[in-house]
Amino acid sequence: MRIVAGFLRSPEGRAALDRAIDETRLRDGELLVVHSMKGGERDEAEQVMTYRAEFEQLETRLKDEGITYRLVEYARGNSPAEDLLKAAEDESADLIVIGVRRRSAVGKLVLGSNAQDILLQAKCAVLAVKGEE
Repeated sequence: MRIVAGFLRSPEGRAALDRAIDETRLRDGELLVVHSMKGGERDEAEQVMTYRAEFEQLETRLKDEGITYRLVEYARGNSPAEDLLKAAEDESADLIVIGVRRRSAVGKLVLGSNAQDILLQAKCAVLAVKGEE
């Protein structure tokens, strides 16, 4: 089974990644972790370095867990939803694991929702995981 998860530093992102690791182990699958950046924009250098350091720590964790994995980092100017959906399609994923959080109707309208886009457009199953409150 091929499982795709995004890499986010939020509680929802961490919960989704933990669950993706559990699902990968449970199903003796392969995990693809996608880190999506808006390359070419004003990404703060310190923020990018922090993400990269945590991404490297994740690699150490995945090695220690003994699961099959790949880490990819995209800076193509796409939204995280677009990058996750494209990666899932390219890899013929069986499952996408995403983190979700409660948002107001106005927040969804103004900012859009990566989770909603993934839920509605994915060609495979999607597991939505809530982060700790």
